[in-house]
Amino acid sequence: PPIGRHRYFFRLHALDIVLPDLGEASRADVEKAMRGHCLASAELVGTYQKQ
Repeated sequence: PPIGRHRYFFRLHALDIVLPDLGEASRADVEKAMRGHCLASAELVGTYQKQ
């Protein structure tokens, strides 16, 4: 990032299946494949600022 503070969002999902190879899937494709299989999820927000 060039200047200022930036936030980065990371989301982790625990699934009860292994997803099939979705090729070049969009976010919507991945969310659809995960639907009904999420056991738990967590989100981490990290910040970064150049000194």
